[in-house]
Amino acid sequence: LFYNMKNISIFGTSSDSGKSTLTFVIAKILQDSGYSVVPFKAQNVSNNSKVCSDGSEIGIAQYFQAQVVDVEPTFHMNPVLLKIEGNGRSQIIVDGKVLKTTTPREYYKEIDALKPIVKKNFEYLQGLYDIVIAEGAGSPVELNLMDKDLANTYVAQEFDTKIILVADIEKGGVFASIYGTYNLLDDKLKKNVIGVVINKFRGDLSLFEEGISIIEEHFNIPVLGVVPFIPFNLGFEDSQSLINYSQIKHNVKLNIAVVKFPKMSNYNDIEPLIANPEVNVDFISNSASLESYDLVILPGTKSTINDLKWLKEIGLFALLQKRDKAIYGICGGYQMMFEKIIDDKKIENNESLIEEGFGFIKDEIIFEENKVLKNGSYEIFGLKLEGFEIHNGLSKKHKLFYENSNIKGSFIHGIFDNDNFTNAYFKSLNENYEDFNFQQYKKETINSFVEKIKESLDVKRIINSVS
Repeated sequence: LFYNMKNISIFGTSSDSGKSTLTFVIAKILQDSGYSVVPFKAQNVSNNSKVCSDGSEIGIAQYFQAQVVDVEPTFHMNPVLLKIEGNGRSQIIVDGKVLKTTTPREYYKEIDALKPIVKKNFEYLQGLYDIVIAEGAGSPVELNLMDKDLANTYVAQEFDTKIILVADIEKGGVFASIYGTYNLLDDKLKKNVIGVVINKFRGDLSLFEEGISIIEEHFNIPVLGVVPFIPFNLGFEDSQSLINYSQIKHNVKLNIAVVKFPKMSNYNDIEPLIANPEVNVDFISNSASLESYDLVILPGTKSTINDLKWLKEIGLFALLQKRDKAIYGICGGYQMMFEKIIDDKKIENNESLIEEGFGFIKDEIIFEENKVLKNGSYEIFGLKLEGFEIHNGLSKKHKLFYENSNIKGSFIHGIFDNDNFTNAYFKSLNENYEDFNFQQYKKETINSFVEKIKESLDVKRIINSVS
């Protein structure tokens, strides 16, 4: 361990400024410079989560960041996770396990009780690594919420972290967002600001030279770099990230529709398909014709019965029931394929509910209080596959998976990350489909992305500020 190293907070001047991305990029750069580094986010709000090998549940961003620096993901990296269920309710996950379901108002009333938990986990990581890189959440200067802010100011104050601001130039108003955020910080935090990264820049960089001078000379904030906009279709944290995905493909062999449920979760299940040059992915949310699609995917959802009702309301349910081409269900989407979904214990809903499913699978799903959280290897579809489970719904007859004719599904997330499964399945849908190595693509894409961003950053200043 290098002693007396400073930890880093990544603050965004707005939501979706690129904090998650800059966190893993800077972590990788510091790791490549010889330091041991670990990602951290005190509190995350996301329905996109993963299960660690110890059975704990954390936000996808921290799981992905940990993978980038080749660190085993644990709940210490994301001690508080909120999953929005709808109807004003959120599930609170603390130290990787479900604590309770509550309202935002009640959650904020109890925020002080969570601070020791955040502190305990940060200190644990601090004892194991040279540098903790703490990703913030939203804006760090929401003045009406400053005393309730776990992810930004609490961590920065408590651990005296150095601060990097990230500003999204694509949103417009970049000068106001930088100036306003910096000047609304208290004096202690201002002194700890290393500088600002201008993110998602498009076009001729020379046109922004005057902008850099304004920020450095008039605002007195160093510019650590102007980062170009580079599409990066990995590590989707939320639906906003999903909307920004990029596909330019010239050799499409399969057209796939993914039903975009109102409470869709675990978007990362679709990442390998977006990356695949032979696959075109459309997210659908209406009852347009499905005939042009070789495969329809029913993804995960945080509110299975409500999203099933939504399918019926918009007319997609009836179209899918008549469909004779391939349908694949993942977790919540898999559960919809059964005859009935029974939530008589009010696990996902405010009232006891029973809803008829598609009836593709002759059994029923019953919601139980204990959530299944598991990460590991599974023997399904005649293959050994890696994946993870997050679900309250259970089936007696088909505990993990089902396949028959055009219908296929499983409780397992991360199924398409397994190249052996994906390539065999897609070849069964189109014999002209050729193999795609997603794992190799992922590794190469991350390394290439980090190198390109590194070229735009003042790495020396960042390292000098923390050492």
